[in-house]
Order: sequence, then structure tokens, then C-alpha cells
Amino acid sequence: MTVTDTLSDWNLLTLVGADRPGIVARITRVLYECGCNLGEASMIRLGGNFTIMLMVSGARPEAEIRDALAPVAQELDLRLHLDPLSGGLHQHLMPNVQVRVTGADRAGIVAEVTEILAEQGVNILELDSDVAGDRDHPIYIMNIQGYSDRTLESLADALAPMTARGVSVDVSPVDVLIG
Repeated sequence: MTVTDTLSDWNLLTLVGADRPGIVARITRVLYECGCNLGEASMIRLGGNFTIMLMVSGARPEAEIRDALAPVAQELDLRLHLDPLSGGLHQHLMPNVQVRVTGADRAGIVAEVTEILAEQGVNILELDSDVAGDRDHPIYIMNIQGYSDRTLESLADALAPMTARGVSVDVSPVDVLIG
């Protein structure tokens, strides 16, 4: 059995701190030196912070991995969290629906759209958003990828009332590239 064969061998490493060059290089170097395998990852700058969410596996106990990362995390002023995962590498749904939302920025857009999607049984797998435009005319842009057993038309119909609230919603299939 390899280290990637059991679910309990994977941990979710989360790090958050002020953005600066070298965070990814320093953290992944420590993980490499610990003999860790890296799995799925999401690393992004949000505001002035940099966030890492990374699946990590290895032969060393969780406490040893945390202890090895602690000095670098402290030096870079990163908050560190390491948790066992209940799922393994690539053991997740693939998105089959994409929802793109745009409109004048206002409080409640995310709550309203995601509540409708939840009522329709959509499992949100990824959500990213940004504010474009300028300070006087901000435009909110949100992209959601999810999984649903419902038709695209039924999801679009459920989201249609959002237009009365000044929000444009586009529902489309997710194109999967194989090759």
C-alpha cells in the first residue's frame, strides 16, 4: 500500500498571512524535506494576504510536519493549521455547472444566489469573486462551479428572479477537457 492509498494519510494544510515573495517556496521546501507528497492545492492572494490550502501526505506524523513548518510560519508571520482529511486525493465531484453573476456591488448577492443554488441541490465546489469598476460604480463579479443533477434550464429559471434585483446571472455547462 502506498502513502496515497488510505484516506487518513492526507492532511489539509492551511496557511494565511501578509503577502510577500517566497512564501510558497519556503513552505514547499520544508514539506519536501519532510518527505511529504503534495496533492490538490489552492493558493491565492486575497486583499493583502496570501492563503495556501494544500493537501499533504507523508510517512511522518502530523505533529512532526507541524513542528517542521512552525519556524518558517513564525518567521513569515503565517497562521498555520493542519487537519486530517476525510477524503483522499481526487476523491471529489467534478463540476458540471457554472454560474456567472455580475451586477452593481451590494450586500447580500452571495447569500441570495447561494441560497437559491442550495434550494436547487447544487453542491458548490468552487466560488471566486472580485469587485471591478471604480469606487463610485463597483461591479460585483462571482463565478461558481458546482455539481447538480438538475438541468441548466431549471437552474437558470430558479435564478431568474435575481434580474429584478439588478443582477445578471448566466448558467452554463462546465467544459471538461480530456486529452
